[in-house]
Amino acid sequence: MAGFLTLDTATLSSLHRKLLLEYEGFKKKNLKLDMSRGKPCPEQLDLTNGLLSSLDGNYLAEDGTDCRNYGGVEGLPEARRLFAACLGVQPEEIMVNGNSSLALMHDLIARAMLFGVDDQERPWGERPVKFLCPSPGYDRHFALCELFKIEMIPIPMQQDGPAMEEVEELVAHDESIKGIWCVPMYSNPTGVTYSDEVVTRLATMKTKASDFRIFWDNAYALHHLTDQPDRLLNILQACKEANNPDRVYIFSSTSKISYAGAGVAMLASSVKNIRRLAKLMSFQTIGPNKLNQLCHVRFFKDVANIQAHMKKHAALLRPKFDLVLEILQTELGNKNIATWTKPNGGYFISLNTLEGCAKKVVRLAAEAGVIFTKAGATFPYGYDPRDQNIRIAPTYPPLHELKLAMELFTICLQLASIEKILNDRTTQSVTLSTIKAKIV
Repeated sequence: MAGFLTLDTATLSSLHRKLLLEYEGFKKKNLKLDMSRGKPCPEQLDLTNGLLSSLDGNYLAEDGTDCRNYGGVEGLPEARRLFAACLGVQPEEIMVNGNSSLALMHDLIARAMLFGVDDQERPWGERPVKFLCPSPGYDRHFALCELFKIEMIPIPMQQDGPAMEEVEELVAHDESIKGIWCVPMYSNPTGVTYSDEVVTRLATMKTKASDFRIFWDNAYALHHLTDQPDRLLNILQACKEANNPDRVYIFSSTSKISYAGAGVAMLASSVKNIRRLAKLMSFQTIGPNKLNQLCHVRFFKDVANIQAHMKKHAALLRPKFDLVLEILQTELGNKNIATWTKPNGGYFISLNTLEGCAKKVVRLAAEAGVIFTKAGATFPYGYDPRDQNIRIAPTYPPLHELKLAMELFTICLQLASIEKILNDRTTQSVTLSTIKAKIV
């Protein structure tokens, strides 16, 4: 079919009536499907069931520590060694903590507000604080900023990462800009992996604030969908080479590797930063869940085994991504009403509608029983200025439910698009008539 924008009004109206009948048919199915979050499916969780029996009554770490007891704020040495290898850092540059990297981010910002990020710097909470927010981005990052009353500045996301000219200009002249959020590999939701140039520029750029920090949420570092995965430059090494060794905090977790509610989270940075954070954390806890860390070390053993495990995840997820992309192409290809990403990894597909249609698409789908991430959620303050970005999370539903959800989604998107095109034509016609009347 020709692009919708080229079809005459009568043809579009006829197509709208046909799609509306299909939409009403979906509403009668009484669907109750939720695609709002990127959650592992039950089959993925089953891959790690052996972890729960990996201790087999032996609770001693390699140095003889009884993991049932107190201590070890920085994490077990063997856990630090394993996950340091995964992230390309040294064991002394990482701490392994609880189950949530988001909790580490939350607490790190709270400590920065109260105590600063360096003993020589003032607490962030003593003056206005701003963060740069590459957008579309991760809604929970933005929610943390709102919680702590941090002003967010949207930065456009490009094919190789955030628009660095804008980033560099802003940080060079505004001392109140203290941080930038980054999901550098298979970004949420665009699937973009930062180029070497972007990573290098982030590490080397001049900042007005001496306590500027990069919050590097490398959640999808191992979540490849293809045999030719993206490659990401080591940000900590780049910061060291730029003489900015304390600039970056790297976060990751096994939430989508082992168990989403019972994995382990990690934070990597300079040795100076890690030691300072461990000291502050010692007032909060006498030690993390070392039994869980020991389970993970015993089950995964080394990086090679983790990589083999992730290939099993990919085998479960790849058909779901393929199905979504196939339906999008079949139903929307060449209609010029949407564009979408084809990621090499991660958990999301990012789709852009015609301007002004995203909220309507999500609303129509919800009214027919399929919940997508709220339109606007991928932008600071929940406001997408063009109302066009929708995050698609294919991972959780089984294939038959995913197929239904995406078929409905494409119907909703076509309905919203036609309604916009027809409305724009009516508005344009009225405007032209008004102009002609004034001329006469």
